[in-house]
Amino acid sequence: MTSKMVIALVGLGSGALPHLRSLEDLKDRVELRYAFTRQPRADRIQAYTGPVHLTDSLELILQDPEVQAVIVATPASTHLDICQRCFAAGKHVLLEKPLELNLERSTQLVELAAQSGLQLGVVLQHRFREASQVLQKLLIDGRLGEVQAASIRVPWWRSQAYYNEPGRGTLARDGGGVLLTQAIHTLDLFRALVGIQSVKSAVVRQTRLHQMETEDYVSALLVLGNGAPGDLMATTAMYPGFPETIEIIGTLGSARLTGGNLQVHFLEGAPVTISSEGGTGSGVNPMDFSHEPHRELITDFMQAIFEKRAPRVSGAEALKTQALISELLRVGQRR
Repeated sequence: MTSKMVIALVGLGSGALPHLRSLEDLKDRVELRYAFTRQPRADRIQAYTGPVHLTDSLELILQDPEVQAVIVATPASTHLDICQRCFAAGKHVLLEKPLELNLERSTQLVELAAQSGLQLGVVLQHRFREASQVLQKLLIDGRLGEVQAASIRVPWWRSQAYYNEPGRGTLARDGGGVLLTQAIHTLDLFRALVGIQSVKSAVVRQTRLHQMETEDYVSALLVLGNGAPGDLMATTAMYPGFPETIEIIGTLGSARLTGGNLQVHFLEGAPVTISSEGGTGSGVNPMDFSHEPHRELITDFMQAIFEKRAPRVSGAEALKTQALISELLRVGQRR
């Protein structure tokens, strides 16, 4: 791209921080012109050093013909309305996960994007970790052979104080609990790596560690894309919180992805190791993770607009993960 892309950021909650850090890194390629917040305080954008117009008027942003794209980092319950207005104004959208509160509204949102002819990207940044990309290439190249089984574990922790914040863990604002709000990142990556045909059985529950409306523990048995068995465990009740893990057993070797760290052992040949510093947001500080995958995802989104192609994590791709979460909840709540 030869000129700067002009964008706006809608929402300045804690989830906006990695976006601001990423945009700071990308200032030679992108201009953050507006930041929408109902509390327009300058301290909310300290991670970005460029001039930004703070506003509580979404219409002001959408009326600017030079704004090409909008990053939407607001609660799930607002996504459909905001995206609809962005598409109507001719703006591409990069949307924080999840797509929306439920599968019906998420499907409607993706259909609106398709009808508009504009790009819809979704912030599921775990696909952009170096270790994730190395593992995906090993699988595509057949280096692990035929997948025989795979597991996903998200043993995270959130305190009751976290859920005491207005709207946290509610259907009305978040749309769900651990699956839709926390484990969605790892589940999306797992689905992209090995595929999931179906959910054989599931347990969905609230543990005694939290008082909340939605689930904080899920376990399930899965059928992977090639018919092999898989299993899942996700929780925000495992104090003090541990990095998420994906394990894959193949006929030629096995892989263990823990956060941003990868260990691959082959039956024949030298092992592969990728090490990454920093946390994963698994514990008391949800923002304890590197913003670099966000930066790579934003870069891909901008390049997708320039090349007139779908971003790597498109709305349609994210909808598949949202459909899987919906199925896990449906199967688990039948018990």
